Amino acid sequence: MPPEEQRLLTACLTQDRQAQYELYKRYKTAMFSTALRMLGHNRELAQDALQEAFVEVFQHLVNFRQQSTLGAWIKTIVVRRALLILRREQRMEIYDQDRHPEPLVAWHDNLTGEALDKAIGELPAGYRAVFCLIEVEGYAHREVAELLDITEGTSKSQLYHAKRLLQRKLQYLYS
Repeated sequence: MPPEEQRLLTACLTQDRQAQYELYKRYKTAMFSTALRMLGHNRELAQDALQEAFVEVFQHLVNFRQQSTLGAWIKTIVVRRALLILRREQRMEIYDQDRHPEPLVAWHDNLTGEALDKAIGELPAGYRAVFCLIEVEGYAHREVAELLDITEGTSKSQLYHAKRLLQRKLQYLYS
């Protein structure tokens, strides 16, 4: 751990409010983005997830074993909070192919990050969660399965269907 981060961690453990605020400021933007993607671009829910996650971070900072980076540990908490909010909001819907009849086609040559982000935000919550965790955040299927309390096979299936649906949605946007 870099010395500056170790100093910040030590100060936070002594309940130093300024250090806690500094830690929050250091990670809030990246963690908010993670929560926002997980929660379908619902800013209020993402803010709730961020706030709940940082409360948990400060309550359990003493349990941080430094087996990963502090940022990775915080991100895990943010992801879990976002998933709890998804469940609480009952947004884990099952994909219904009849509701999304757009044809499956190749990616459009003029695909923009904004269009992709919009399409990801429109995925059913379960697909979006798996897609974001694997393709954006870099988690493995085994880790996603543990986080979501599903099998690895279900994680792989959800990712496959999420990609197919994204392809359909993007083709629809560009046609």
